[in-house]
Amino acid sequence: MNTLDKAKTPTTVAANKKKYSIYDIAINGLDGKPISLKTFRGKKILFVNVASECGFTNQYKELQSLSDTYADKLVVIGSPCNQFGKQEPGNASQIQEFCELNFGVTFLLTEKIAVKGSNQHPLYEWLTSKKLNGKKSSSVKWNFQKYLVDEKGNLIDYYFSITKPMSSKITKHL
Repeated sequence: MNTLDKAKTPTTVAANKKKYSIYDIAINGLDGKPISLKTFRGKKILFVNVASECGFTNQYKELQSLSDTYADKLVVIGSPCNQFGKQEPGNASQIQEFCELNFGVTFLLTEKIAVKGSNQHPLYEWLTSKKLNGKKSSSVKWNFQKYLVDEKGNLIDYYFSITKPMSSKITKHL
């Protein structure tokens, strides 16, 4: 394991609290294949922790609309998470099928991850820690919390679940 790989594990990131780029974080897609966040340089990225059995699940439709409307300048990435009310119990194929059939989701979905706690994925460590993202600290309160990153990999802001994807709070940055 090289130094960069070590820096990306949740425990060493928490221990080191060393600022690094969001583009250095490793994460897999729902299909298990690695996603290189570096390929999205030059576009804004909206990260959203998603769940299939949540009161906010209908936001999938608006997230898809946001993705379609701003495809030239924005990448939407949903990260399934089962930490809030056990509202994402499905496996990868069940999640993919649910999203496609019910909401026509074509935007990128990551592997199921933890967005808080001792097993927090490095992506969410970066998104929620001012020491890592250089902007602000936050905690993920519920499913469908959103984090917007600019074209250079800098955190712009985060939005609680009640903020709809097509809200001017988000679209004003696009």
